[in-house]
Amino acid sequence: MAVPKKKTSKSKKNMRRSHHALAANTSGQCPKCGELVRPHHVCESCGHYNKKEVVVKADAE
Repeated sequence: MAVPKKKTSKSKKNMRRSHHALAANTSGQCPKCGELVRPHHVCESCGHYNKKEVVVKADAE
């Protein structure tokens, strides 16, 4: 079984783990209604994607 010759220092351990941090969620604005939308997803409120209506939403009026 492989055994480390020396103890890994806190600095070396943390440098190795520097890319383990969580990234913030990104979001953009829907050009049609202005709601926040995840990138490359259909807008939940108006049903538009890439300046086209892809999901027909019934108005709740």
